[in-house]
Amino acid sequence: MFELPEVETFRRDLEREVIGKKVKSVDAESMSLLSSYKNRKGFTAPLDGVKMTGVERIGLRILITLDTEDVLVIDMAKSMRPQRATNKEAVADGTEVVITFTQHGQLRFVDPKGKGDLRIIAAEDVEEATADMAVLGLDPVAEPLSWTHFGELLRHHDTALKTFLTDERIIIGIGTMYTDEILFTSGLKYDRSSSSLSSQEVRRLYRALVETLHDAMKYRGTSTDKNNYLDLFSEPGTYQEHLQVFEREGELSPRSRAPIMKTKFNGSVTYYCETQV
Repeated sequence: MFELPEVETFRRDLEREVIGKKVKSVDAESMSLLSSYKNRKGFTAPLDGVKMTGVERIGLRILITLDTEDVLVIDMAKSMRPQRATNKEAVADGTEVVITFTQHGQLRFVDPKGKGDLRIIAAEDVEEATADMAVLGLDPVAEPLSWTHFGELLRHHDTALKTFLTDERIIIGIGTMYTDEILFTSGLKYDRSSSSLSSQEVRRLYRALVETLHDAMKYRGTSTDKNNYLDLFSEPGTYQEHLQVFEREGELSPRSRAPIMKTKFNGSVTYYCETQV
């Protein structure tokens, strides 16, 4: 699943690329991404002739507002990605939905595994349709987060740091990859109790969280063999070139020059350095 930096990169690019664009036609290859509908026309007809007026993000879902007072909800799940393309550009394998604009090309949705979801809802129904998002925690990109509030969360949840950072009921959209990088940068170990940190360690972890997410977005996300991430323009991100421990088992740590280690923790692989305490 794409993590917060990748989804926010999609949102920012879509904001620049689709606002003000008018839809000429919509084609759906199958019902793969349209589980809310009985037929393809139920999805394509409401988009005919509409203009896209805004783009926002709720959790890991992207919402495109339309001039009909409806909203196109994009749930990428584990495999879907939006793609900006010219009309004549070759269609990628797994392309399920193509929105053609009256000018300036197309917006395509590529999903070889068919795990994503597209639907159109009334703007007034957004809160109800995204009710499951209400149980999610803080969005560290969309909402300002002070280190003192962050420290209160750490003290309130007496759990391992990796569990804390990957729990979406506490913080949205941080998976095992970015967690390993955040913990390495902060010098803290994955199984350290969240309530045991000193004020200085809280500050270090907070700074590492903010800087890691900022840098990941600066480098337009992380593309690995496993996540197959390509941005809106079908280009890979470049933050993988800056990963310090994730999937670098056996390489020399940039901090200690000892080999980076790998272990299993709570069902997922964790990468760390001996200097983390």
